[in-house]
Amino acid sequence: MDTKRNMAEIARKTGIAEQNMQHFMSESPWDDRGVITQMQSAVSRREEMHEGILIIDESADEKSGEMSAGAGRQRNGRMGKVDQCQVGVFAAYAKGNHWTWVDGELFLPEKWFSPGYARNRGKAGVPDERHFQTKIQLAWQLIQQVQAAGIPFEAVAFDSLYGRNTDLRDNCRAAGIEYYADIPRDGRLYVVEPQVVYPLTKRGKPSKHYQVMNSAPMKAEQLLDDAQTHWHTITLRPSSRGMLVADFARRLVWTVRKNGTVRAETLLIRRDGKYITYCLTNASPDLPLQTVAERKSQRYFVERSIQDAKSELGWDEFQAIKYRAWQHQLALTILACWFIAETKLDWAIEHPPDPTLVDDYGMDILPTLSVANIREMLRAAMPLPQLTPEQAAALVVQHLDNRTRSRRSRLHKYADP
Repeated sequence: MDTKRNMAEIARKTGIAEQNMQHFMSESPWDDRGVITQMQSAVSRREEMHEGILIIDESADEKSGEMSAGAGRQRNGRMGKVDQCQVGVFAAYAKGNHWTWVDGELFLPEKWFSPGYARNRGKAGVPDERHFQTKIQLAWQLIQQVQAAGIPFEAVAFDSLYGRNTDLRDNCRAAGIEYYADIPRDGRLYVVEPQVVYPLTKRGKPSKHYQVMNSAPMKAEQLLDDAQTHWHTITLRPSSRGMLVADFARRLVWTVRKNGTVRAETLLIRRDGKYITYCLTNASPDLPLQTVAERKSQRYFVERSIQDAKSELGWDEFQAIKYRAWQHQLALTILACWFIAETKLDWAIEHPPDPTLVDDYGMDILPTLSVANIREMLRAAMPLPQLTPEQAAALVVQHLDNRTRSRRSRLHKYADP
């Protein structure tokens, strides 16, 4: 579409009454979870997608008011500030150069469950069974849902917002899930196993606060130039600028929980020029550094999947108030993501690259299809109808009529009693 991909424009392009389109997205009880479950089954059946990486991340979209489900002043990572927005927590799945969304949940701020927001909850159609869940809890719920769906992921990765949370890492450990959890550069770590004690108070009772007797904590960034940090150059994957190469180092470290529990983890540091990231993992120390580095670096693809959903699939042009509409939009976006991924997979099988082209171009590897490539093929295979002059005039009249009615409604609303 060459216009905004909102419900009104989609209705016009497809010849469906706008009211019907609004009902289909916001009111109709079709099963969004059923669509997502079928899509997850399709992913699990593709052997080419086995042993990939599950990636958790969030994304915010600006909202002008507070009536849309979950809208409020909260952190908008895309804008780098606190703003009026709606936030979703998403699960992406990546294997090689193929990626797709596989699940998601709308984050509802705690104030949405306060008595003062009862009217907002009612208008947005928030289900009675929904209760406040932190983003960390939603992330763990998504991991469990994807695991239950049978998608065979090798590990899960998340950024520092989620990675620094010890409960999420411990949940993954307890479930036997390998994790790659980014942490801030000032994350507190120990390079010697800490001995935790609870000193006696003046009354002779153990203190509620532990002390570490044999070691002082270090910031993750302090290990960057430590003599015991040994660096290795790893070639990761092809990129638009050639092969992606970065330096990696790993160190055995210990972290301490609020309750004094000590955990041994591996700190993985990636250095790509001035770009440096710190990651904690429970991967086996016997796992080759090449494998660990590749798994950690797959988190890039959740950013690609969110970018594709917004720039190519119209996610950021979504306009609706209802909670159900958000869920429906999620199901359709996931379906579109998988359509793109499966088209790329099928294309690679049906049209393998000619080996002579590698020599002709002087390249080590040839690029795969992009979303834009697939859109161009769809444009030819399924062209959108062109409006006649009469149809265009009718749309203009309808638009003017809608604007007039909307203005009249606002004037009545703000008129003096």
